[in-house]
Amino acid sequence: MLVLGFESSCDETGVAMVETQGTGVPVLLSHALYSQIEMHQAFGGVVPELASRDHIRRVLPLTQEVLAGAGKSLQEVDVVAFTRGPGLAGALLVGAGVACAMAAALGKPVLGVHHLEGHLLSPFLSADPPEFPFVALLVSGGHTQLMRVDGVGRYELLGETIDDAAGEAFDKSAKLMGLAYPGGPLLARMAEKGNPKAYALPRPLLHSGNLDFSFAGLKTAVLVQSQKMVAAAGVPTFEALPEQARWDLAASTQAAIVDVLVKKSLTALKNSGLSRLVVAGGVGANRELRAQLNAECAKRKVRVHYPEMHLCTDNGAMIAMAAAMRLQSGLQQATQSYAFDVKPRWPLHSL
Repeated sequence: MLVLGFESSCDETGVAMVETQGTGVPVLLSHALYSQIEMHQAFGGVVPELASRDHIRRVLPLTQEVLAGAGKSLQEVDVVAFTRGPGLAGALLVGAGVACAMAAALGKPVLGVHHLEGHLLSPFLSADPPEFPFVALLVSGGHTQLMRVDGVGRYELLGETIDDAAGEAFDKSAKLMGLAYPGGPLLARMAEKGNPKAYALPRPLLHSGNLDFSFAGLKTAVLVQSQKMVAAAGVPTFEALPEQARWDLAASTQAAIVDVLVKKSLTALKNSGLSRLVVAGGVGANRELRAQLNAECAKRKVRVHYPEMHLCTDNGAMIAMAAAMRLQSGLQQATQSYAFDVKPRWPLHSL
């Protein structure tokens, strides 16, 4: 079975094709991705209307690229999948509209996929796929959640953010430091040169007794600390501070975020009694997070699985994979009803 998947939930247009092989893990045949980061940088963040228009421009050329890469024709596609939510409503409608129109023209079934389920199952695209059950740490730009995963569609929410997600903490802190959008990766690169113990920043909810997260207070602490540094140095802006001071604040900020993510993940593993951890979402590409999780899990003989680095951000491969795995498990059937809707807000644990 060939599944063609479309991802258009925010600022990346992704298209991919996977093929199921009996009961084994589906195989990625081809994928293509276009990032809108350069376009949105001028505005300091994602502009929803511009994102939607750009998806329209990119989706069909990317589809042609994927078909050529897979060596398949459009007529050979068995199921067309798309991101139904969560995400930006206008952006989601582009992928949904294209997928349903294409499926209707081909007379093939269509399937709407949960964006976070795509992230959750994306490590199955790696060379070292996990096995069920496992604890999952979902850390994307707008979501931070811990889940117990017993199988496809069998998800139990263990904890989630009550305000800013980890990705937002990275990006908003970076913006306070004068870094360009998206600032999270830039902050992480600065942190490599800094001292993570230079500034004592808070670890919100670290000792809360539950598995929920909160990063809004950390962002405020970064703002206050940066203002103190500027005042003490007698310079007009944070960007005018010496490089080492800026690197140290970046490293201290990253350390606070990573510390919370690692400690809460280890607690989830201990409470669940499971010995396998899956980390997915854009923040899962953070090198410091991976290094600390690898070290701590090795001490506890816990296996850790990640998506390939190039599949950590939003992409069509994870949507095609999630659709294929749902169909393979018999959990859901694709439909030839081509009326569609999107779900900008859609809790994963409601599946």
